[in-house]
Amino acid sequence: MNDSSAGKRDTKAPQRGRPPLDFQEHLARLEANGLLVRIERPINKDTEIHPLVRWQFQGGLPEDERRAFLFTNVTDAAGRRYDIPVAVGALASSPAIYAVGMGRRVEEIGAAWLNAIAHPIPPVAVSNPPCQEVVITGDELRRPEGGLKRLPVPISTPGFDAAPYLTATLCITRDPDSGVANMGTYRAALKATDRLGVRMSSRVGGAGGYLHWKKYRARKEPMPCAIVIGCGPAVAFTGPQKLEIDHDEMAVAGGLAGAPIRVAKAVTVDLNVPADAEIVIEGLIDWELLEPEGPFGESHGHVALEDFNMSMQVTAITHKRAPVFVSIVSQVTPSESSVMKKVAYEPLFLAHLREELGVRGIRRVHMHEPLTNLRKVMFLQFAAATPRTEVWRALNGAANLRADCGKVVVAVSDDIDPENVHGVLWSLAYRANPIEDVHISPYRSLGHGPKTDASATDSTMLIDATLKHPMPPLALPAREFMERARVIWDELGLPRLSPQPPWHGYDLGDWAAVWDDYARRAVEGSWETTGTETFARRRRGLTPETPVRDVEDRSKDLDLD
Repeated sequence: MNDSSAGKRDTKAPQRGRPPLDFQEHLARLEANGLLVRIERPINKDTEIHPLVRWQFQGGLPEDERRAFLFTNVTDAAGRRYDIPVAVGALASSPAIYAVGMGRRVEEIGAAWLNAIAHPIPPVAVSNPPCQEVVITGDELRRPEGGLKRLPVPISTPGFDAAPYLTATLCITRDPDSGVANMGTYRAALKATDRLGVRMSSRVGGAGGYLHWKKYRARKEPMPCAIVIGCGPAVAFTGPQKLEIDHDEMAVAGGLAGAPIRVAKAVTVDLNVPADAEIVIEGLIDWELLEPEGPFGESHGHVALEDFNMSMQVTAITHKRAPVFVSIVSQVTPSESSVMKKVAYEPLFLAHLREELGVRGIRRVHMHEPLTNLRKVMFLQFAAATPRTEVWRALNGAANLRADCGKVVVAVSDDIDPENVHGVLWSLAYRANPIEDVHISPYRSLGHGPKTDASATDSTMLIDATLKHPMPPLALPAREFMERARVIWDELGLPRLSPQPPWHGYDLGDWAAVWDDYARRAVEGSWETTGTETFARRRRGLTPETPVRDVEDRSKDLDLD
């Protein structure tokens, strides 16, 4: 398909089966599911690619209308044309795209992760891997137009980023003591044809690769690193998930795929890399000298300013004979980066609360995505009448599972869709008494965010905004009347609606059967009957706004006495 949106298939239910173990096979499946847009017109990687794809996140498109993009005619600011196409949004522009990469329906993804962690499948070594059909080393890396400049690396945030950046990375390092490898998703700035500036988070709960680097620094040895660009999604998805540091993540990827991942020895460093990867950049990270890196638009929604970060000397670039370069949209959420985390994190948090902590009544965990960077704000949904002790166990459990998740955690009842912020704010306004229902605790890790705050630590805010006693109904027309009006709306050809609950009124426990009679009479046109009845119930000696039941119920009690 040329320069147009893909076919109108049902993107909510990707076909189940074996996950694609090769990135180009994944692209073919996306296209078959109507989830890929091919762009064949010339596109400038430095100024146009990322802004174009970013519009599907910033332009008000519903999540299920987001697509993967494949750019086949890539140029740069200097007029150079690249013979390698660029894929953006192909890993996780939407949960449906992520699900195609997992070979599962969206609702099955959480269980698949838990199963893969519990039942890893070790990788299998192969020789003559596709990822090494072309090998570039030595002087070819240092040629003025060679090395990294041969790759169509986009600029993610034109106008702010200091360089083209590798973003859809799977960075492989190995613990020099245990020998266990780690795979992380870290940004890497192009610095020279044979040098990268690599940022691995050093905060609490941060990068496994950084922990490895500390050990190499203690040994005064450079750290081998292999940066994989484009591989089977089951492998690529392990990078952002922050598994336990001693997990063999390639084996977890095998558990996701349901088959061993094919690996091969890198050409110039002692690491195993996915054999079917599109591109692999091998190198050594300096143990002593750090290099200024940035600015770069970050996923916390601000531009990360210059920091001293790792300097990686590239020793080889290997790739398939006809590779595809992969980049992800990160920066302000929602983004491809946040979707990649969200669809896995939410079920993992829910499983922790239900199975590890045994919390009763927990229904859903929703991590708020727009602007807040997913990890900072979480909403927990509970069944009606869940004991407050269980609500507070869950609030604390969600806030403390990960150092970088759950700065603000809000509990709501099951009549509130936690994805509807307006509904959550309604709960905060009418179901939470701040002096009783808000708890603030100090000494939280700052987590992922801009470094302009001088504070060394942050704090946590937990809010119980669940329904704690019966309340009057939500003051919208009852469901049957809203549904009837929706039919008329559609018949009139009025603008497309995207209802967000609550979109109809419903009972919240404080309601009497007689008021149902009043409402029925009102819509039937017999409201005068109600007026006759209420006229007979008039009272003197009362202040306006005195609740009727306070007077009439008290009268009944007196009659009984």
